[in-house]
Amino acid sequence: MLLAKTLSIAFLLGFSPAAPVPAPDNLIQVQANGFANWVANFRSRAAAKGITRRTFDAAFAGAQYLPETVRKDRNQSEFIKPMSEYMGTAASNARVKNGRDMMRKYGRLLARLEATYGVNPHIIIAFWGMESNYGARRGDVPLISTLATLAFDGRRGRFFEAQLISALKILQRGDIAPSQMTGSWAGAMGHTQFIPTSFEAYAVDFTGDGRRDIWSDDPSDALASTAAYISRFGWTKGQPWGVEVRLPANFNYDRSDRSVKMSPAQWGQLGVRGTNGQVVPNYGTASLITPTGGRGPAFLVFRNFDVISRYNNAEAYIIGVGHLGDRIRGMGPLQVSWPAGERNLFRAERRELQERLTRAGFNTNGVDGKVGPATRRAIRAYQQAAGMPADGFASLSLLQRLR
Repeated sequence: MLLAKTLSIAFLLGFSPAAPVPAPDNLIQVQANGFANWVANFRSRAAAKGITRRTFDAAFAGAQYLPETVRKDRNQSEFIKPMSEYMGTAASNARVKNGRDMMRKYGRLLARLEATYGVNPHIIIAFWGMESNYGARRGDVPLISTLATLAFDGRRGRFFEAQLISALKILQRGDIAPSQMTGSWAGAMGHTQFIPTSFEAYAVDFTGDGRRDIWSDDPSDALASTAAYISRFGWTKGQPWGVEVRLPANFNYDRSDRSVKMSPAQWGQLGVRGTNGQVVPNYGTASLITPTGGRGPAFLVFRNFDVISRYNNAEAYIIGVGHLGDRIRGMGPLQVSWPAGERNLFRAERRELQERLTRAGFNTNGVDGKVGPATRRAIRAYQQAAGMPADGFASLSLLQRLR
């Protein structure tokens, strides 16, 4: 929701530079005055990128400095949910049911998208469910205002100015009117939350009306754009993102890393089996991941796992999209539950873990808050010495044990 104190550029251009130094209560007005000057200077940079005066004036006619956007950007705290909670939302019963409803409702569209882009319908719907809860949360923040605010603020000014230029090009092309170009406070747009540069590069006009409209109630262009995007990055039709597997006793967790790639048959020789007890079919080269260590689910993941990561590289997100898609197409819940309350560590906690391991005689080769090979080796050595399963997972429970 926008703050009531948003200030229009038209008003701000009349702010007197000779006014006394303002009190803290007027800081927003001072920042907004600087914003108006920034917009005036930005005009020439936009023109150099091909933005016409007409487009610029129409886009910025109602533009505002949004202090709430700055507040959210500067106060993004490190936020890590336990996987049990995250996945409980990502693939909740309601989201699965709604996804199946959408599969039926848009069956003809999805069949056309599959034929055109070679992307399985359930995965397209899963992206939609994860990004906007099937269009229910598309965002209502004016895009030009929020992108200009973030570009002016400067913390990531170069990135957001590039997004703003792309947004202006989208308006100039006629895909959407300025008043209808809305999205999240951080600039993600439409049913499947494209940022402007990604929209420019990958969005498609699947309805043939001359506009790539990912904002309207009709999700056709948005779903087609998502299919085009993941197709561009190499989606393999029919290949799973991953398969839940069971590991043998005394499994060497050194191999649980995305850099280790083998065929399912080779994994099978190491005792890695599907939940049905059989060697996983040969869907291609696979890596083994154990997102919450030895106490949680394990997966063989394939090339499509990496394709999903192009949308969002967070491991929890990738698994969330993949598993939601599996549930939508009729598969059941995971056989192994996520450990309740278990989560990845915050950076400060990772540093503390490294410090405590090193003091205990298990050298992590430095304290940098990054869980790399040396830290995992130290964790496994500690776990072996303590008679624990040596999964090398930097868990909250492990840190609590070391305290």
